[in-house]
Amino acid sequence: MKILVLLPRVPYPLEKGDKLRAYNHIKYLAKNNEIILCALNDTEVHSDAIINLQPFCKSIHIFNISKSSIAINLMRAFFKGIPFQTGYFYNKKAQKEIDRIIATEKPDHIFCQLVRVAEYMKDKSIPKTIDYQDVFSKGIGRRMDNAPFYSKPIFRSEYKRLLKYEHDVFEIFDNKTIISIPDRDLIPHPEKEKIHIVINGVDTDFFKPIDRDKDYEIVFIGNMAYPPNVNAAEYLATKVLPLVRKSKPQARLLLAGATPDKRVLALQSDSVTVTGWMDDIRDGYARAKIFIAPMQIGTGLQNKLLEAMAMKIPSITSQLANNALSAKDGKEILVGNTPEDYAALIIKLLDNPKFAKDIAEAGYKFVLDNYNWESATAVLEEVMKSNTVTP
Repeated sequence: MKILVLLPRVPYPLEKGDKLRAYNHIKYLAKNNEIILCALNDTEVHSDAIINLQPFCKSIHIFNISKSSIAINLMRAFFKGIPFQTGYFYNKKAQKEIDRIIATEKPDHIFCQLVRVAEYMKDKSIPKTIDYQDVFSKGIGRRMDNAPFYSKPIFRSEYKRLLKYEHDVFEIFDNKTIISIPDRDLIPHPEKEKIHIVINGVDTDFFKPIDRDKDYEIVFIGNMAYPPNVNAAEYLATKVLPLVRKSKPQARLLLAGATPDKRVLALQSDSVTVTGWMDDIRDGYARAKIFIAPMQIGTGLQNKLLEAMAMKIPSITSQLANNALSAKDGKEILVGNTPEDYAALIIKLLDNPKFAKDIAEAGYKFVLDNYNWESATAVLEEVMKSNTVTP
């Protein structure tokens, strides 16, 4: 197939979950198909982006959207009643270029990642697939519950717009995919069972056990500007770590990941280290005895858990995050609900090296057996093949 892939971001570097998913879909789809990549961009393109994407793409088209056009399109989104994040990524000049590329290339299938780019393809008659990936409406709803009173009206408006848009997008696209069954069940459409599950994977050739000294007891890794990660970092540093340090006074927490929000930077202390961007994120994982992702808000599958488990690091998470992961609590992963739960689990792992090793080994096997990018993308390819242009 000749597949036109439309993304809201250039899928490199791989510091965000949507970029990681898109990059690997492109990489493995390229083995049997011709890829035309179209990506929107609202920042400076990484100097290594093109060279890392070229091996998988027949052509790469990047559409820069300016801050001024974003402001105008957010206003248009307000009056049109579409989600603000969809309006943010929509640009009329980009639409014209994408239309021209479609007319020239005549793709057999169009693949769109996230509802953020659905507006570009809503009138196209070519067979098309949308990857919801996550349920944005639910994620915004959870953030709304924890938002300051003055921002609740904005979150409430976006929540209602996303509910309607996620429903309407279902009707526009021939095929729909999503990351997990729990996420699929949250899509606001009566026929959501028709959405195909395309899980994430982990590169186990890259993320593998590393033997090195442990400088920290606990590590949390992620894009530190992403609100659910900011929330989790604050929760760890202010609610969990103080409880751990009552019995383990020397316990230290590492918060590693790109673009730390000012709220994350403010957590820096003698017991908390904030690294910012790391050239090799594996070093962040390997420096700690335990990985913890106490996610309180957000949706989707946490790639950080897959990576930590693939590196044989005993991992702790919330029920919210494990709903998508589906690892066995107490065997392959540990699940907490309160600060007291998390602190007790951390202390148990620190006090029982054999137990920690058993959790790490079982988690490692779980990831190897269940999360593979090549097999996951093969499912996506079959979904697209079921509805494509006949030569």
